[in-house]
Amino acid sequence: MVNQPAKNASSDAPKKTKSGKKGGGKKKLTQFNKFMQTEMARLKEEHPGIPHKERFKLVVQNWNEKKGKD
Repeated sequence: MVNQPAKNASSDAPKKTKSGKKGGGKKKLTQFNKFMQTEMARLKEEHPGIPHKERFKLVVQNWNEKKGKD
C-alpha cells in the first residue's frame, strides 16, 4: 500500500485574484493634509528656489506653530 497525499479542496479550486476597491471613492483629507497642500503651494510660489525637502520642513514647522496656538 502506497501513501498518497490527501487532496485539499483549496488546491483544486482556481485561485482568486484581488480586485480593486469598488465604489470607495477618495479618502477625505485630514486637516494636516489640507494644510500641507496649501502651504506647499504658497511656499513654492513665494520661494521657488527652495528645494522640496526644505519647503516640507518649513511647512511642518508652520503646522507645529499653528497647532501650538490652538
